[in-house]
Order: sequence, then C-alpha cells, then structure tokens
Amino acid sequence: YFATDSHCRLEKYELFFSSSTKRRPLSPQLYLPPIHSCFNIIIMTIQPMKKNPSHVALSALMEESNSLPSPLLPQSMIQQWNSLTPEVKAALIAYEMNAPGPSKVSSVSSFTSVTSSSDDSGEKTESGTIVEEDKEAGTKVIMTPLERAPENVFEITKTTSRKSTEVKKTSASTVTTKTIISTTTKGWRNVFTLPISYDVNMVQNGSLLDPANLQMLEATGVHPETYNRRYAVIDAAIDAVYGQRIQDYFTAHGIKLHTTVINGGEPDKRPEAVDKLLDAMCEYKLRRREPFLAIGGGCVLDIAGLAACTYRRGVPFVRVPTTLLAIVDASVGVKNGVDYCCAPMNESFKNRVGSFYAPSACLLDTSFIASQDNRNISNGFGEIMKLALVRSEDLFEILETHGKGLIESKFTKCASIPDGVSQRVIDLSIQIMLEELGPNLWEYNLERCVDYGHTFSKLLEMVPGADIMHGEAVNVDGFFCCLLSYLRGYVTMDTVERVFKCMQSLELPTTSSYMKSDLAWQSCKDAIEHRNGAQRIPLITGVGESIVVSDITREEIDRALDLLAKFEHQKSGE
Repeated sequence: YFATDSHCRLEKYELFFSSSTKRRPLSPQLYLPPIHSCFNIIIMTIQPMKKNPSHVALSALMEESNSLPSPLLPQSMIQQWNSLTPEVKAALIAYEMNAPGPSKVSSVSSFTSVTSSSDDSGEKTESGTIVEEDKEAGTKVIMTPLERAPENVFEITKTTSRKSTEVKKTSASTVTTKTIISTTTKGWRNVFTLPISYDVNMVQNGSLLDPANLQMLEATGVHPETYNRRYAVIDAAIDAVYGQRIQDYFTAHGIKLHTTVINGGEPDKRPEAVDKLLDAMCEYKLRRREPFLAIGGGCVLDIAGLAACTYRRGVPFVRVPTTLLAIVDASVGVKNGVDYCCAPMNESFKNRVGSFYAPSACLLDTSFIASQDNRNISNGFGEIMKLALVRSEDLFEILETHGKGLIESKFTKCASIPDGVSQRVIDLSIQIMLEELGPNLWEYNLERCVDYGHTFSKLLEMVPGADIMHGEAVNVDGFFCCLLSYLRGYVTMDTVERVFKCMQSLELPTTSSYMKSDLAWQSCKDAIEHRNGAQRIPLITGVGESIVVSDITREEIDRALDLLAKFEHQKSGE
C-alpha cells in the first residue's frame, strides 16, 4: 500500500515473510502475515523530490484519497482504496503503523507483525494471555498460561525488532532506506514470587537468656517432643562471656545445644569461616527446615547467613546480634557475605562474595551492648550517625545531646540519660533501615541513601595492616562526603562544623592517614563497577536530607582532601 503527496514518493516497499500455511483473517477481505512467522524483514525507501525532506505521515491513508494534493498514484489505485470498507481501511492503517493514530514517515516508525489480539502492554486479556511490550528495547512478549500452573508457567512468544537507517546522497536526490528486522522466538517463562517475611523482635532488656522467656526456643522451630537438640554458631567473644548461660537456657528446656564457635573479627570474615560452618552442619546433620541460631556481631551474622544460604540450598537461621553495630545494621537486612582474596590479583575485596538471604527471625536484646568496650560502642554509632545524616534530624539531635553519655553508660539505665532515650536511638535506627531496605531488599534500585559512608570506606577497611573498624571507616567516609557536599554548595560550613563536633563527641575518627587521592579516586572507580556503571554516591543536602550524585571528579576529591587536612581531628582511623 502506498501513500504520497507533492513532496515525496514511496518508491519501494517490500515485505518478506517466511513460508507458512497458517494465516489468520483480520476481516473477510484481509489476511495478515502468518502469526508463527519466524523472520520478518520490512524495507521502506523514501526518495524526496526536489531535495525537500519528507514530512508526510503514513496516516494520510486515513484521509479520503481525493483530499490529497496533486496525487502521484495511479487513479486506479486510488479508486481501489476508496472501494475498501472503513473497517478494512482502519485495520490496514493500524497494521502498517503498529498502533492507531498518525505517525510521520520521517520518524523511526515501528512495523511489526501482529501477534496478539490485545494492544494492552503488560495487562491480561479476557483469555488470561499477558502482553508485555518494551518499545525502547523493541520487544513484545505474549504470555499464555499453562493449564496446570496458570499463575506460574507461561508459554511465550517473543518478538524483537531491530531498526537501521541508511542514507545515500547523490547530486540529484537523497535516498533514505529504513530496515526493520523482526525475529520471533518461542519458549516458556516460569514466574515465582519468593515470599519474604521475617520479624525483627525487640526483647525485653536482659531477658533473652532467661529460661522463662521462650522467644529464643520458639524461634528455633516447632519439633516433635522427642527432638531434643539444637544447633548454634556463636561469636568467640560472646561465648567467653555468655557461653554457659546460653547452654543453661537450653538445658533448662531439656535440650542439648550443639555449638560452633568462630572468631568475629573482620580478618576472620573469609570463605574459610563459611567452610568451617558447613563442615559443622554436616556433622550435626542439620535438617532441611531446622532453624539454627547465629549469635554474635555483624561478621558472625554475615558468615552464618552465607552458610545458611548454601547448606542444602537454603536452611532457616535466626539472628541474635550482640553488638550495637549488628543490632542497628547487620541484623535487619537480608545481605550476607564475606571478604574475598583474588589470588591472580593478590588483592582482597570487601563483601565480594555473598547473597541476599533473609533470616527466619531476629531477636534483639540491647543488654548485650554492656559487654562491649567504648571503642566498639562508638563503632556502632558510625552507622547510626550515617542514618541520622541522610534521614533523620531528630536522631541527629539525640546524638548531639546524649551520644557521649550513651557510650559511657553502655546503653544501660543511667541518671544522666533520660528514660527512653537509649531505646529511642535503637528504634529510630532500625525503623529507618527497614524503611529504606524493605521496598528494595534485592537492591534493584542502586541509588540508596543508606550507602552513605560506604564508597570510600571499603578500601579504607581493606588497607593491609590498617586498624580501623567498619563503623569507624564509615564515619571517615561520611565526614569526607560532608565536605564534598560543602564544596558543591549543598550545605553550609556551619552544618559541616556541627557534624564534625557531633562525630568527635561520639569518639569517632574523622580522617585517616590512608585517605589519599589515589585511594579516594579508586573508590569512585570501584563504585562505578559495584553500582552498575555510575558512581551513585549519596551526599547530604542538610542534616537528615540527601541526594545521590554520579559526577564527582578527581579535582573535587583533591579539593575535599585539602579541606579535610585543615580540621583539627581528635581521632584518626589508622
């Protein structure tokens, strides 16, 4: 079918279809190309006359042919077009344009074979067929549910269109050739939504190991009365202080607790620790649906989570965090992982091997914090400070007023700290983390404000011999990002100094001798790799507010480092 006006002529229009005996009638007078065709090529060549560009839409076919100015088509063809019924005309136009309505020939139009009676992309038809269309990618998928599993398994027909344009200029004319290659494939799609649901339970302070409190026992699952054993992995530091009480708790309920004790420091967060747990689980003969306990700091929870994900392709586990950092950070999400040393590169990478695997439950008892020294408690405040800076001025003000006292009191009842303050810090921190993580557990959206402080800190932590803890590195990173915000005009120097003062009151480092230009710039490069092609670095625009940027330059890094050196740091992360 041809359309034209005084400015252009459709010189050549060829359709090639693979052979097929099946054709589907659209109307009594029209047949479309076979719906099972595997390869369609459509070539349209437009030759403008008098070197004028074409601005004529193919939808001119919708108009009566006698309204076309100076028609170049033979009168017989025009008469043939006029003889068609309005329904057939509309079908022809919709087929040629792949959508109702006008479209210009000069645009990159889409011409594809019609493979479904539905035009509703991503919606179900009355028959249950689902149509998904991505015009940007040039794909269209028809999903037909199978009878025995209509909600999960679909037979699919996928059509992909690829377009190209070739322009040839001569002294007399310009010839534009547009080629659209459409391929159709068939297969099946399996759809299954993994149900993710886990409770983060606040336990009454100090009562978790009381035999009268059944929360920990019930978290290990429902078993026959004769099944009188349980399994737990315990942080070595916790085992030294609470090991006997943990055993006594289960003994009081007539249960034998089998334990594996592992070191919970960052140097021990390696694949070898996961192997140790897997060996122990095999010896214990852990059942497929038997939850085990992971009791300890963030490193132990990470190791246990990765082991749980891989043993028997996934067994349930219960997190019992025992450090401030683990309570507000590692315990509430679904990420697990270990650091990995790449032998060919002779280089270690933080959390390079891991998984997204949710616990069956989390039990939070803040009384464990009392067993930590001041540095470890301050380390936990590094993550809390991050949350305050990007999300909550209310939380920041609490840290300004009571942060130092909370470290000294170790989150226990203290006359200098009003009732409810320590619990308010914990509650706000966990709530903010869950609000940010909950809708994005698998991190499909990589622009995350909770990544604040996690761009430069990764390489700081991995410097050989560096004595810097995770929360401390996060804080150094966080203050450096605060300076980047200042240099960009996002915050004032008053805000920078306010943040600096609060960080110092929490005994957190605000700089490191390892924070040099090369390390900082390499961190930006690593961020691009880790965050799928863009820096995606969170920066604050005020206390409690943040944005994500991807255009930080080496020159900005160096200016921020120069400014960092001008502050009188009381503590440095080494």
